[in-house]
Amino acid sequence: MTRKWGTSKIMDNYIFSERSKAHLDELAAMTNSELERLKENSAKNGYCKKSIVEAMWYSLSAGGKRIRPALMLEFCRICGGDVKKVLPSACALEMIHTFSLIHDDLPCMDDDDLRRGKPSCHKAYGEAEALLAGDALLNLSYEIISGSDLPAETKITVISELSRDVGINGMIGGQVIDTSYNVEMTGDLLFEMYGMKTGSLLKAACKIGCIAANADETKLKSAEAYAEKLGLAFQIKDDILDVSGDEKLLGKPIGSDKESGKTTYVSLYGLEESRKTAEKLTKEAISELDNFGDNEFLKELTMFLLARNY
Repeated sequence: MTRKWGTSKIMDNYIFSERSKAHLDELAAMTNSELERLKENSAKNGYCKKSIVEAMWYSLSAGGKRIRPALMLEFCRICGGDVKKVLPSACALEMIHTFSLIHDDLPCMDDDDLRRGKPSCHKAYGEAEALLAGDALLNLSYEIISGSDLPAETKITVISELSRDVGINGMIGGQVIDTSYNVEMTGDLLFEMYGMKTGSLLKAACKIGCIAANADETKLKSAEAYAEKLGLAFQIKDDILDVSGDEKLLGKPIGSDKESGKTTYVSLYGLEESRKTAEKLTKEAISELDNFGDNEFLKELTMFLLARNY
């Protein structure tokens, strides 16, 4: 049966098939296996003090859907690339994502005690250790990409792309906006922040997958547009879950954004409008996938991210 992804109520057509669930599990297993190998190497080679290694992998192994690595691996696959060659870069991206979560939870940032149902890194290991663990993950990620089997020119492109998406015009810049409490948060500024803080790493995942497969410019632009729409929808969904989600499934307290005085899409526009906007953005993201063949898994995954309850 062909699903009509362009209908106004795309949730009515949402099916995350057993085949797609199995494929997502397979991509996560690939990532986790490679991360475990990298963990053993870092400990064996004395990459840093034992306590820092423990703190790094405490956060890396705390769960999560491994969505960013899955996107990178899948975009590489559907563009005809060698998934095994881009796997280290996918793990590096997950390390950068984890670094950002460790730092986000610190008392000087969001001051969150829980992450995925477990004590935050700074609660488990102390603030200084958590800060250094995040720094170590960021630096290790670039070392891993540099030592991967991708061609030298491709590695330079990947590192350049990732550096931009992590830096002041990407994820870190988004965090600067998020912590600028003296700035009035308008809808436009909120979207800018979401695009930088959440969308940047998703964009890196999709584009690097294409870059590793030597995809053409049309596919690169479609991957970027897809990730931009997905990033906005993903963050709005997080805002919705912070109000209406299940605390046990989320692994953190409900209403933490409101309690901390954060402006969110829900606080500006309400739950119903937030749901409509997230669905509209998801629909637009899915339409960008029409420029790729063998895209059924990515379409189902995109819908899964809209329908998720954690």
